[in-house]
Amino acid sequence: MSGSPTRTAPETAVPGRIRRCVLAGGSGAVGGLFAGLLAGAGIDVCVVDPAPPAAGSDGLRHHPGDITAPDEALRAELAETDLLLLAVPEEVALDAVRATAGSLRPGALLADTLSVKTRVAAEVAAHAARREAVGLNPMFAPSLGMDGRPVAAVVLHDGPLVAELLGLVARNGGRVVRVGAERHDRLAAASQALTHATVLAFGHALAELDVDIEELAAIAPPPHTALLALLARIASGTPEVYWDIQSANPYAGDARDALAGGAARLKDLVRDNDEKTFAHFLHELSGGLGDRLPHYRDLCADLFTRIPAAGPKDAS
Repeated sequence: MSGSPTRTAPETAVPGRIRRCVLAGGSGAVGGLFAGLLAGAGIDVCVVDPAPPAAGSDGLRHHPGDITAPDEALRAELAETDLLLLAVPEEVALDAVRATAGSLRPGALLADTLSVKTRVAAEVAAHAARREAVGLNPMFAPSLGMDGRPVAAVVLHDGPLVAELLGLVARNGGRVVRVGAERHDRLAAASQALTHATVLAFGHALAELDVDIEELAAIAPPPHTALLALLARIASGTPEVYWDIQSANPYAGDARDALAGGAARLKDLVRDNDEKTFAHFLHELSGGLGDRLPHYRDLCADLFTRIPAAGPKDAS
């Protein structure tokens, strides 16, 4: 569909119930995940996106307008909606908070799916302080599905609509983890920016070593194979996603500095032929895992048993 969204008869808003949603960026991967979740719950979803929803997204209405500059039809949608969900890049989301403040009905919920929360939290405080608001961050690729996977939830202003949206995520298998905005960004820097930087640095090191991938595949032990698999996933992914994780998070630079510091410390230990301090170094690292060390050790052992021997690339 294109042009103005197909209109249905206006419904009286029901306190504490989400019946209508304007989903900005609903044609993207994360937006599509939430579009399916909301529509599956019987919620009337209007996708605001220059591109139409993906094929098979039956039941979604489409408005090709700009959420940062709502036209008359979009303002009418905002005046009737119970939920405005921003599944768009950060700068668009920040502009949208300002642009929709005067159009969104007073009792509606404002939500976002940004990977960084501190800046959008400040915009919400400045332009929608009394409005129910929550930031969601699915900590997984949308293609993996939500079942059992963590969804970070930064509740900026709690209320019945926030509870309903988080309940909907939980009923669809998401594991809701509540966290503050600043803490979210620090944890995301450690769990996403640091992880991706480690894999990217590993890939760069392989290129510097000038080794042949076929020779590596033939001899690679399970840890190396696992890293090659992670490198292949990131290197063949959407660059904008990984760039946003590295560039937008205010704590990502600290994560990369810490990674560089760890590599430098290991280099110094080996240079100084200090095996005793190296053993202490490993003990420090194991201590950082706390009571979860046995769990992750056993998980690694299980994962390694599932990694097949690569062998020649044409092996059956």
